[in-house]
Amino acid sequence: MKINENYRSLETSYLFSQVAAKRAAYEKAHPDQRILSLGIGDVTRPLPEPVTRAFTEAAAGQGDPARFHGYGPEQGYPFLREAIQSYYRRFGVDIPLSDLFVSDGAKCDLGNLLDLFDADNTVLIPDPVYPVYRDTNQMAGRRISYLSAVPENDFLPMPDPEQKADIIYLCSPNNPTGNVYRKEQLSEWVDYANRQGAVILFDAAYEAFVTDPSLPHSIYEIEGARTCAIEVCSLSKTAGFTGTRCGYTVVPGELIRDGLSLRSMWLRRQTTKFNGVSYPVQKAAAAAFSEEGLAACRKILSVYQSNARLMHRVLKEAGVWHTGGVHSPYLWMKCPQGQSSWEFFDRLLEQAQVIGTPGCGFGAGGEGFFRLTAFGTPEDTAEAMERIRRML
Repeated sequence: MKINENYRSLETSYLFSQVAAKRAAYEKAHPDQRILSLGIGDVTRPLPEPVTRAFTEAAAGQGDPARFHGYGPEQGYPFLREAIQSYYRRFGVDIPLSDLFVSDGAKCDLGNLLDLFDADNTVLIPDPVYPVYRDTNQMAGRRISYLSAVPENDFLPMPDPEQKADIIYLCSPNNPTGNVYRKEQLSEWVDYANRQGAVILFDAAYEAFVTDPSLPHSIYEIEGARTCAIEVCSLSKTAGFTGTRCGYTVVPGELIRDGLSLRSMWLRRQTTKFNGVSYPVQKAAAAAFSEEGLAACRKILSVYQSNARLMHRVLKEAGVWHTGGVHSPYLWMKCPQGQSSWEFFDRLLEQAQVIGTPGCGFGAGGEGFFRLTAFGTPEDTAEAMERIRRML
């Protein structure tokens, strides 16, 4: 028997597992200290009432013979896909229902989509970047090329016409840096991908935080994207579904490679390896896209946006260089006093009892930077930022 040798190239521990281990060790040594987390991007506000109402009613129906649902349609129930379709129309994008696939979250789809592509492909990934993009391709043994995301390009690297790529990862609003590609920038990426015959895997998980109408929510706002891009999105941050699990992926029918429809391939893959999202969760997701649900979601998002404004203000007053936090729940800061990412993590934990995420965990380009998230409660965020202010 042979194992997958590509796992030897991975870091021994996933970034957020390392953070959790350091926190646990500190808590054990200092049981009297209250640690506040501005680290992992989990939400703290409960699900909106229209969502929980639909969730509860659907779950109760599973105990009623007349309302029971077993296996659902492979791509998701029409009522949810139609709700997602209507949501896209809010920013001028018309998605055929046949292109929409309901899933249990963006993270799973971003990894599972790689089943469609041969291992002998070159992957282009920004650095720093969400670790899943890098790790899942390392597991498959693919060649990875990196795009340098630095302050000079606003952490939004652009294509190099001389660079060859087959699979391209873009995340906008970006995790971890919080910046957003403009339409003209995405247009350059779409043109590049179409010329190369490459496929863009576009992570739009944080699109609900975009408030500037000139900034894109979807790559399909860009002409030509339907022949080169797959879009992955999630309700985790839009509606607080981190513990409820529901997302969706768009695979356009126009996306053809080597004579094969990637939409047909993805449907075949999903019907073979995935039995769908539960009926109660899909009813809850559909409620999140209703007028009442969207209003409730926006109210929750405003809490996180208010947290981000507070965080921005404190860092600015302390003279700490940072970006993000406007159309994103993430703030990406330069570690003070030339400290490394983990040095600042340890200092923040020891001196302020606050947890953040070391930038180096997002790639070599993240060394010397640090990610803070605005997903805490207003009370904890205010206290954490006051501790940071005193420390700095």
